[in-house]
Amino acid sequence: MTELKYLRDLWNDADTLGMDEVELLRYRSNLLGSDLRLTNFGGGNTSAKVSAIDPITGESVEVMWVKGSGGDLGTIKRDGFASLYMNRLVALKRQYKGVEFEDEMPGLFPLCTFNNNPRAASIDTPLHGFLPFPHVDHLHPDWAIALAACANGPAQLERLRAETGVHLVWVPWKRPGFELGLWLEQTVVENPNCDGIILGSHGLFTWGNSGRESYLKTLQVIDAIGQYVIPRVEMRGEALFGGTLYRVRPDAEQIALELLPVLRGLLGHGLGHYESGPDAQQFINSHRAEALAYMGTSCPDHFVRTKVRPLYVKWDPTTGDLESLQPAIKHGLHQYGLDYQAYYDRCKRPNSPAMRSPNPTVVLVPGVGLFSFGKNKVEARITGEFYVNAIHVMEGATALDDFPAQPSVPTDQVVDNYVALAPQEAFDIEYWLLEEAKLQRMPAEKELSRKVALLVGASPGIGKEIADRVLREGGHLVIADLNADLAASLAESLQIKYGKETVTSVSVDCTDRESCRKALALVTQTYGGIDILISIAAVFIAPDANGQISDALWKKTYEINVLGSFVIAQEAAAVMKKQGTRSSIVLVSSANAVVAKRGSVAYDTSKAAVNHLVRELAIEFAPYVRVNAVAPATVVEGSQMFPRDRTIASLSKYEIPFSEEETTEELRSKLALFYAKRTLLHAVVTPAKVAEGAFLLASDRTSLMTGQVLPVDGGLIEAFLR
Repeated sequence: MTELKYLRDLWNDADTLGMDEVELLRYRSNLLGSDLRLTNFGGGNTSAKVSAIDPITGESVEVMWVKGSGGDLGTIKRDGFASLYMNRLVALKRQYKGVEFEDEMPGLFPLCTFNNNPRAASIDTPLHGFLPFPHVDHLHPDWAIALAACANGPAQLERLRAETGVHLVWVPWKRPGFELGLWLEQTVVENPNCDGIILGSHGLFTWGNSGRESYLKTLQVIDAIGQYVIPRVEMRGEALFGGTLYRVRPDAEQIALELLPVLRGLLGHGLGHYESGPDAQQFINSHRAEALAYMGTSCPDHFVRTKVRPLYVKWDPTTGDLESLQPAIKHGLHQYGLDYQAYYDRCKRPNSPAMRSPNPTVVLVPGVGLFSFGKNKVEARITGEFYVNAIHVMEGATALDDFPAQPSVPTDQVVDNYVALAPQEAFDIEYWLLEEAKLQRMPAEKELSRKVALLVGASPGIGKEIADRVLREGGHLVIADLNADLAASLAESLQIKYGKETVTSVSVDCTDRESCRKALALVTQTYGGIDILISIAAVFIAPDANGQISDALWKKTYEINVLGSFVIAQEAAAVMKKQGTRSSIVLVSSANAVVAKRGSVAYDTSKAAVNHLVRELAIEFAPYVRVNAVAPATVVEGSQMFPRDRTIASLSKYEIPFSEEETTEELRSKLALFYAKRTLLHAVVTPAKVAEGAFLLASDRTSLMTGQVLPVDGGLIEAFLR
């Protein structure tokens, strides 16, 4: 077998000292899953058959540990593997009544569980169990799937063996399950010296007598396939996919920025992702892109996310503009929906689940790039990555067109030697009852799932609590603040808690329109659009000893509290309008907006202006964008408006006893309790309570509420509206 050329052997014996067989399986799996050339996110399976002591009989038994349902090799831990008695799994063969009943078999897998392991065994369990090797790797490397998706696959495997010495056996496509496990077992019986198996349209099986041997054998086989496929792809150069039809537009990034919210609104899938890498662009802008894209993907791991096919938008980027592109997209979506309905009607079975969304998850725009969508950012990004995997498969298969197709391959499933799954096979995967049952078992989505929020104001009090509330309810968030470090610090702390791709930060000056536009551009680039704006950016400037502030500070107060609220709201609404979806804007007002008192006239009147701004914007942005405000009474905890000197000044003003030795937080608590006693409820207005009010206004719980100001003041009589 040839030496490794593209891949690296990352196994380190020092790392494995003291590991038992199950930990070695975890170690091997993590190494394989860490390289996306070997398998995609969530794809592939690994297993190990080991001796263990039966907890009931005390005797030694053979147990298979195999990646459980829904795991990812790159991040899997020990508890991600299912464990099954091998003798019981093999005994299931006697219960097997034939291929038409194979979907009944996974229901028996729990009866094979070893040591009460709660991890559910996946549908791929028989594929590993019936292969007669202690260690098995089943992966989906693009290079191998390229062979699997060739119309002339068996002939390619013969030449691969002649050139590299790697002996792979071809098994035609069969949906993973009990029957395929039996097929694989028989294949090895008939080909005892083979190095692995290629499953048509799907992937690769390799094995070894130890975890180390299996890992190295897997690398060697995949690398040899790469050495076979890559040079043939490279020889095609720009002629790949029939050659270049269009060039990438110089304004592609700007067009993508305009398109993301439009597509997001039309598709209704949640969050968006834009991919403009050279691999995607070469395919999208080629002569054969439309024909190949229409064929759909071959590997089920791909189209479970990318759907049966992407939408290829029929638009000429050399003569068209954004105004002509949007109608082309809408026309394409309409036709896609009709085609998907026809596909469902043609392929459905009497017990098929109801049709799901007829919209694509991948959109290809010539001259611009690839757009992918999902219920969260990770899924949106991975969906795009999966389609790039599919592009690599198509480039390999089309570059291996120098043998005639197998007679058994239907001609209507082939374009340029690339074979897609038959529509019925694709449907039976997409609407598999076992997959549907898995979907039904998933927990309900959270209240802000699929929503994108921009929070302006990263204060350690209200800002922090609002950010946490949005993310806790499943939203995605961009935190913006004039203090970039403050915003970044808050975002980083929340990434640890909620995930790196759920929250990010940006610097913004809400009084500067260009700064606001750049911030909204980042929101759109990152997540595809915006559903919620919560702006708490505000300033309180304490008067001097005579109770006055300068004209310049008056202007600053109004610029930040009023103009800033207006500008960021207007720019956010512009993006929301492109989406055409129901959205919400929440501004921050104050109880002071309606309470007349001495010493804060600039701040108080600015907040009165915010109250009316809410009403004006509610009218201006209707019917799709709601505008409301939350009006807290004084919040001391975590407020940047209450540094130690102002807190002491307020305590002195109200003749509240204190000591200079007390901490700032102790002083703030005294002041907060004083304010609480002035309310009907005698309750401290905390950042968490204000965040609850902001969340309420942002959420669909108040979907018929706009132009309103919600007090969060504990019952401050002076703030009662008259």
